[in-house]
Amino acid sequence: MKLLFSTKQIALIIFLCSIGFIDTMHAQYTEVINSNRPGFSESPYSVGTGVYQFESNFFFRNTSIEPTFSRPQSFGVNFAFRTSFFFERLELNLTGSYQRDKVAFKNIFTSHYFESGFSEFTVGAKYLVYQQEYKDKSKEIRSWKKRNAFDWKRAIPSVAVYAGVNPDMLSEGYKIGQFSPKAGILLQNDFSESFNLITNVFYDKIGTDFSELSYIITATISLSDRWSTFFENQGASNKFVSKGNVGTGLAFLYSKDLQFNSSLRLITEGKATGFYGSFGISYRLDRHKDKLISDGNTDELPEGKETRYAKKNRKGFFGRMFGKVTGIFKKKDKSNKTTGKKGENETRKKPRRVRKKKTKVKPVKKKKDDSKEEDNNE
Repeated sequence: MKLLFSTKQIALIIFLCSIGFIDTMHAQYTEVINSNRPGFSESPYSVGTGVYQFESNFFFRNTSIEPTFSRPQSFGVNFAFRTSFFFERLELNLTGSYQRDKVAFKNIFTSHYFESGFSEFTVGAKYLVYQQEYKDKSKEIRSWKKRNAFDWKRAIPSVAVYAGVNPDMLSEGYKIGQFSPKAGILLQNDFSESFNLITNVFYDKIGTDFSELSYIITATISLSDRWSTFFENQGASNKFVSKGNVGTGLAFLYSKDLQFNSSLRLITEGKATGFYGSFGISYRLDRHKDKLISDGNTDELPEGKETRYAKKNRKGFFGRMFGKVTGIFKKKDKSNKTTGKKGENETRKKPRRVRKKKTKVKPVKKKKDDSKEEDNNE
């Protein structure tokens, strides 16, 4: 089938459309790490400017051996690097996977050999087109019904668009022989403070014989301030094979810049079935500085200050779950106290109470009057 536009034109149109929605008033930076792991889905929110984030998963995959050629076992690492330079809503990222595969041949007899290399390598960008805003119902004190009623705005997701390119720098078993673009739509519904749903739809290797349409649906649930779990379903199909998996996993927030995670999945690849397990680490270098935008002037905020927009947009795997948790990794300074009128930043040290030292006074014997002693002697 002949395409109306070339693959390069499609990628360019998606990118230009996303730039048309630029609005720097909404900060994407989060106080805790905004990681997409351990799921395969991708949040529509960026990491924020000045943040350099690394995400990785070590994985083991095992499936049944099917005729004639198959890859029943794989062990490797998939990784991602994410950052933002120009706009808070725009994120640049690089994703890849390096693995060692067991390649099996099954006919009258079964044999196998091993090969190593990249199975995936993509350079891309995503842009937050629309961000849904919600009412703060904690301030509703007049009506219990209104305070606890479901906010139907939460049924409308935040939306981002994705555009990327596959350079085809892969091992021989995964090469397709040419560059190819990748496009996608990223959605996220925050149904409550502790539950959200992410939906991704991707069209990969556009314009090639291996073009693939895929979807990912991920439900994330907060268990505590540091623990979170997810349930995920993924499906992908091209003209050669259909693949799918269902899985679950846990993520642990060790610090505001470090996360550990693990997952376990049941997978199907054509007629083959098996399992997939992973353990991963996400870490960020945080060099972000909030900017205050007022009357067309942009100024950096003093260190330690946060814009009200940044407070609303804590949207990572943990950021989107623990939006109200802002100070669990900060030590309170009890020795300093802020004073002054509104708008002034004056600090003074809290005075310490000093107890006076008690001094012991020795009793002094009174000397008798000499004149009285003489009278007594007489």
